[in-house]
Amino acid sequence: MKLNVVAFAGLLACLNADISAAADVRYSTWMAWSIMNRGQGIMTGNGGSSEPLQAGFTQKALTGILDKYPNDPLAPQFRDYVHKSAASVAQFMLNATHDALAYPMDRLSNGNAILSLSNGPKTNKTAAFTSAAAALRQSIDLNRRNAEGGFWYFVYPNWSYLDGMYSLAPFYALYTTGGSDNPESAKALNEIQFQIDLIYKHTHNESSGLLVHGYDDSKTAVWADRNTGASPYVWGRSLGWFIMALVDTVELLPKSACKERNHLLKKYNDLASAVLRAVDPATGGWWQIMNEPGRAGNYIESSGSAMFVSALLKGARMGYLKNDSLAAEARTAGVRAHGYLTDTFVTKNETGLLDYNGTVSVCSLNSTASYEYYVGQPLLYNSVHGSAAYILASLEVERLGQ
Repeated sequence: MKLNVVAFAGLLACLNADISAAADVRYSTWMAWSIMNRGQGIMTGNGGSSEPLQAGFTQKALTGILDKYPNDPLAPQFRDYVHKSAASVAQFMLNATHDALAYPMDRLSNGNAILSLSNGPKTNKTAAFTSAAAALRQSIDLNRRNAEGGFWYFVYPNWSYLDGMYSLAPFYALYTTGGSDNPESAKALNEIQFQIDLIYKHTHNESSGLLVHGYDDSKTAVWADRNTGASPYVWGRSLGWFIMALVDTVELLPKSACKERNHLLKKYNDLASAVLRAVDPATGGWWQIMNEPGRAGNYIESSGSAMFVSALLKGARMGYLKNDSLAAEARTAGVRAHGYLTDTFVTKNETGLLDYNGTVSVCSLNSTASYEYYVGQPLLYNSVHGSAAYILASLEVERLGQ
């Protein structure tokens, strides 16, 4: 796709100006346009097991823009790209047994867009979207579990990651309840709460209030705590996935699910408070390894930081935080962090597109899970894990009129 300056409407005046001087720029739509022009978030089947999450996260960011700016001049192109991304994934997600074995739980991040398209206007791809949505839902039942019933994140026996809850909980809630009561609703809500509670119990640190990356139910992994099975470090992006999952799932629950809603909100408030305590006072961002602030080799990481901005500001906007004081603190921290991310990691390239830096590549517990491992993983330029998170963060700031 070529950059269409005419279609770029409200951003036209900014393309030849210094980004820091463009007071009226909407960073959300500009970054989204940049992702599209790079052709990101399209599944090819050749990009490894992280491809489904890159596509699903791209769909989430663009759908957020369409919700906020349905009449934007670029809205038709954003809508077409969501369709293109979802279609690229749907063709690979038609066999539930294969899906549950071949892909991490991240595969479910595509479920909400695919489900929406299966229920939307009828096209020649509607049947494929309907089949893919059903296969993704069935793959939840087929996902392998540890002895306590917790979902394996991927192929690693008995290992559960925080990351998986971002893709599981919102899709399962939307697919099964559709925002209202039905016969399958109670089962889905019980499963969502059970999975979130289980991983929270095993990864929660009482002193900091933060959650480590994951746990091994067998307690045999080289990194596993012999009592809890927990991994040793709080990886910012994994915690970012989890806290976004809480906010997004509460939003999708039916009004009658008061018990489940309050249960998830308690966890969200506890985590939001802990995340606010963990903010770096010098920059306003959050560390790659959050339980080792300032340690040699550690750094402020751009994807996890953007996820925290999104989750904190959305929770404040939706009235999910327990009091006005915490909501005000979340808004102040979120706006400040977004400013830091924009000033530090966002740049305009020679084509007029926005680039996003400072995002760590995939960090897996299929490693030593040591401090040196996490801080030694390479930083990726224009990773969708960072740029899509930045779009969601920017949308929340823009809702505040900042």
